[in-house]
Amino acid sequence: MFEFITEFMQKSGYLGVFALMALENIFPPIPSELIMPFAGFVAARGELNVIGVLLAGTAGSVAGALPWYYAGKVYGKERLEAFADKHARWMTVTHGDIEHAMDAFEKHGKKVVLLGRLIPAIRTLISVPAGLAKMSMGQFLLFSTIGSLIWTGILTGAGYALESQYERVAEYVDPVSKAVLIGLLGWYLYRVVTFKSRSKT
Repeated sequence: MFEFITEFMQKSGYLGVFALMALENIFPPIPSELIMPFAGFVAARGELNVIGVLLAGTAGSVAGALPWYYAGKVYGKERLEAFADKHARWMTVTHGDIEHAMDAFEKHGKKVVLLGRLIPAIRTLISVPAGLAKMSMGQFLLFSTIGSLIWTGILTGAGYALESQYERVAEYVDPVSKAVLIGLLGWYLYRVVTFKSRSKT
């Protein structure tokens, strides 16, 4: 996994970093906690520019959040919740998730968009209530960009700092990253398999 992601970034460059971070927000095949440290690692080896990596990761993260923002703004709460109820078996967002995110937005206001981008569990979901509340595009982009820049900066910096420990990093990160992906896949499959029985109880 370590070699696969780093080689992908070496070949695809900043566009690859952008694409992975955008996809991570829409459907998380590989979480940002793996993407950006690896990107920082590649930058530390001189194969990419660290500023370019940071900007590409931030831009991808914000771009990936926009579909959720527009979904909230265009479709509204009732239609989104109905869609979540219908497709909750395979979606990563449920009716209850939308309610919780909306409650957080109403309680903490617009700043929750910035802070939410720093919290893995709600980084993507926080875009929905921003759209539902008709938050202006300018404000959404501003707060999302600041939050995403901080988050990607932390992860990129961690990967950059660990470059000198290449062999040790590769030895430990590879099995850990595989375990994370297997865990995410296992959680998703468990969710799909058990959803019907939970909905009947």
